[in-house]
Amino acid sequence: MARRLVWSPLASGAMMLGLMLGLLLLAGCTGPPGSSPGAGVGSGSSEAVSGRATASPTCPVERNPPDPACAPRPVAGAVLVIQTSAGAEVRRVTTDMNGRFSVSLAPGAYRLVPQPVPGFMGGARPIDFAVRAGQTLPALEVSYDTGIR
Repeated sequence: MARRLVWSPLASGAMMLGLMLGLLLLAGCTGPPGSSPGAGVGSGSSEAVSGRATASPTCPVERNPPDPACAPRPVAGAVLVIQTSAGAEVRRVTTDMNGRFSVSLAPGAYRLVPQPVPGFMGGARPIDFAVRAGQTLPALEVSYDTGIR
């Protein structure tokens, strides 16, 4: 007796979500074609650069003391472009489900350029930072504006 498979919209949605998450994770692991971490910048060593992308405000009224329910929320799937100080793209990284990202870069001067995320007001502000051999860089904080006022 042959079994008949039934495809439901819920199973389809779960499969698409899993596929998208897998692609996002893979996108954060690779740079542009033909590039390597820190290509053309600094020496052969590399250092980890990490951070988090969040969106705020999440409530229309600020309260004192702050309401924990109104804390900034993580931005998953945000694409962050890392450029040299001259503006050449070095890497692209995508934030995970918790808004976190990490990338290895050679020592040098960089600019992190957050790309616009649907549902937020434009892109977050670029962040200039420097990677130095043997030094730990503080976590970068990328802030998106929800538009709530």
